[in-house]
Amino acid sequence: MIARNELPVVVIGAGPVGLAAAAHLLERNLDVLVLEAGPTAGTSVISWGHIRLFSPWRYNIDAAARRLLEGTGWLEPDLGANPTGAELVRDYLAPLAATPELASRTRVGHRVVGVTRQGADKTRSLGRERRPYLVRAITEDGQVVDVLARAVLDASGTFAQSNPLGDGGLPALGERAALTSGSITGALPDVLGVGRARFEGRTTLVVGMGHSAANTLLSLVDLAEQNAATRIVWAIRGGSARRLFGGGKDDELPARGLLGTRLQEATESGRITLMKRTALEELVGEGAALRVRGSSRGEAFDMVVDNVVNATGFRPDLGILREVRLYLDPVVESPSRLAELIDPNHHSCGTVPPHGEALLRHPDDGFYLVGMKSYGRAPTFLLATGYEQVRSIAAHLAGDRAAADAVELNLPATGVCSTDLAENGEESACCGVSRPVRLPEPVGFANGVLHGRSGDLLAGN
Repeated sequence: MIARNELPVVVIGAGPVGLAAAAHLLERNLDVLVLEAGPTAGTSVISWGHIRLFSPWRYNIDAAARRLLEGTGWLEPDLGANPTGAELVRDYLAPLAATPELASRTRVGHRVVGVTRQGADKTRSLGRERRPYLVRAITEDGQVVDVLARAVLDASGTFAQSNPLGDGGLPALGERAALTSGSITGALPDVLGVGRARFEGRTTLVVGMGHSAANTLLSLVDLAEQNAATRIVWAIRGGSARRLFGGGKDDELPARGLLGTRLQEATESGRITLMKRTALEELVGEGAALRVRGSSRGEAFDMVVDNVVNATGFRPDLGILREVRLYLDPVVESPSRLAELIDPNHHSCGTVPPHGEALLRHPDDGFYLVGMKSYGRAPTFLLATGYEQVRSIAAHLAGDRAAADAVELNLPATGVCSTDLAENGEESACCGVSRPVRLPEPVGFANGVLHGRSGDLLAGN
């Protein structure tokens, strides 16, 4: 058996956080291999390339990635400008993936289907810590590729795993059939671009109350101004949309504040029909349209729409990790120690401090969920948070414990934060703390049990 420390670190996913992880690992002289399911780096970002981020470039570029790019003649974008997803890929992710250091270590078209310890399933303990990880991927032409790794960082995100439309976290009756037929779109369809013919002059139901929903709703409003036959219905599970309207001029990310302000104006003017406390129960195909049945504020409704946009948020795909010993929170499905900081039942996004390796480790040493996937079902993630996660993990894997524990991060304050998320049960706004917070001493595992301090994690907030 090959010694673990002679193997590369495998990073799953070539999105912003995955490539940042690779950059930090290489900077620490650790070998790395990036496995990306799509045909190019940033595949998920490309799918919502028409959307403009509410955070400017200064929060979207990782420090180690910048250092790699600076050696290539890369021109840094205007740090105060807000890029679209397409610009994020074109001006940052694609050049980063093309650097000689990363290009030679990235395998696109490799979809990871399983992670385990070589020769040991989840139940086997004897000598487990000495065994390397085995990461299994399927290539675009169906070949099985097994890769051995000293450590694994899963940065595959959650964008491909939408929450269901039905009540209580279950699909509505007929939802799977409607999804297969194409009557349901994902969270960010290109309403004004390639999808225009699908939405113009038609009735669309948007379900959800996060920024994905807001972007789609405002694009539909723009379309309705050009074609008055376009109808917009917005369904939320909570009793108020004030959380998404919030921020305004008090939001330190102006684009995010403007999003809520415009949405509030469009709703109050009647251009958007808002349905509160909505539960979708059944979806039935009716020709090219879709009949939607459910209740709103306790009253039954039965409507026919042309499109349903599922903007209810995302959840992690944990199926590929079935043979890894994980320590996950039963509510948020994030690393357990991180969950108490991000659980939307108890915290607004403004109370989430920066965090690193100490809060992200699992009983299987060397395995980490990073980026959006590390937040499980909690919706308050920002790219800058993921960049600090992987910087800390790379320091730990290189044996620099002091650097791993010195977690600091500055993020913009917001007026959007709220604590009514448990009632709404939907995708929330993204934001973060506005000053550095130092984490407590590292935690550890013994016999599968987590040990360490937890009472002072919010100190300084």
